[in-house]
Order: sequence, then structure tokens, then C-alpha cells
Amino acid sequence: MTRALTLYPAIDLKGGQCVRLFQGQIDQSKVYNEDPASQAGDFACAGFSWVHIVDLDGAFAGEARNASAVEAIMAKVGLKTQLGGGVRDMAAVERWLSTGMARVILGTAAVHNPGFVVEACKAFPGQIVLGVDAKDGRVKTDGWDGDSAVDPVELVKQYADQGVAAVVYTDISRDGALAGVNVEATAALADASAIPVIASGGVASLADIEALKVAHDNIEGVIIGRALYDGRIDPKEALVLAG
Repeated sequence: MTRALTLYPAIDLKGGQCVRLFQGQIDQSKVYNEDPASQAGDFACAGFSWVHIVDLDGAFAGEARNASAVEAIMAKVGLKTQLGGGVRDMAAVERWLSTGMARVILGTAAVHNPGFVVEACKAFPGQIVLGVDAKDGRVKTDGWDGDSAVDPVELVKQYADQGVAAVVYTDISRDGALAGVNVEATAALADASAIPVIASGGVASLADIEALKVAHDNIEGVIIGRALYDGRIDPKEALVLAG
């Protein structure tokens, strides 16, 4: 029997609106809902238990830029929430978690400030997620605008014993492109440590969910964005398949 996957519908925020980008390019965004809280309500009604939120403006600025939209989402629905984008210091971690946020995602900081990430994991066990955003086999930072020479697998291994709750792995080249999830690279990260891995980027159909379910026991979930907004994936069918 294959194990169940957690499905994380995505709400990416830009200028207070719910948008989707193509391969992380901020100038190639499409607005899907001007009311992110309403979108979260739709996800709750569909039966999802989590929502994955990204402050796109914050990722580039290095600090929160869509706080009011995030707070409106949390006030609207009782879904468990995880958030990334611009969380670069302990004050930001504390602020988000104090609002009832279940988990915060640290990506850029994981590359540039590992001491802070380790400190956050110790201070908030089970609430810190490692964001690994990669393109051409290397981790990208600063809203995917910054290059690094860091290998995704080596980055995950670096934090293997630090109490990270999960790893969100995004294949940037597939994000928003409906090209299919990168199962092989996701499985490689799942094999690198005992940290549960959440796949992201390129999910286009129910076949992607099925492929992830059988790929590796340590793949815990998958983030779905454009395929939900465009109607390519039916929420009820996806939830039944995920188990």
C-alpha cells in the first residue's frame, strides 16, 4: 500500500493579490484572485487541511510585504498554514508563529545564515521548514534572484540533525510551467536525510500526485498551484488519490 500525501494548495501573494508566476519570474505573473482570503476559503470548502503561502514581494525585499493579506487569510479560515518569503531573522519567525502560523519556511537564510536557522529550530521545534529552491542543480536565493554554488542534497544533509520539520523542494524551472513534477530530484532529497520532503513546482495532473506517492516513503506531501487555479486538477479527486 502506498502512503498518503498531504496536499498543500498554494497562495502566492504579490501586491496583496493571489498570483502565479512562471518559473519564478516576478514580471510574468497572472492574477487569479484579488481576494486571497476568499481563495483560502475556497480551498477550505474543497476539503484541504493546509494552505501554503508565499510572500513574493517579501522574498525580494527580505521582509514581510503582504502581512495584511496573510492575516486576512488566517482570520478567514481555520486551515493550518505555512509561510515563506522574506523570513530572514528571529523577530520575523517569532512574529509569524505568534499569529498562529503552524510553520515558517526559511530558504535564503538557510544558505546565508545557517546559525540563525539552527537557532530557530531549537527555539521552535517542529515549526521550521527548510525551503530548497533549485535550478540547474544549484540552490537559488533572494526570491530566486540570487545564485549560489550550493547543491540541494548537500544543503539538506547540512540540516539533517537540526530538528527541521520538513523540506520544501521546488524545481524552479518547472514552477508554474505545468511541466510535471521533478520526481527524481524530489526522491533524491527524500533519500538524503530523514527530514520529510514536500514536492513543489510543475504539478500538472493527478499523475504527478500518483508518481510522488510511490517514489519514496519520505515524500510527505506536494504543493499544488496553477493546476488547481486552471482547473486541471479537481480538488476532490486529488484529495481522494492522496489518501
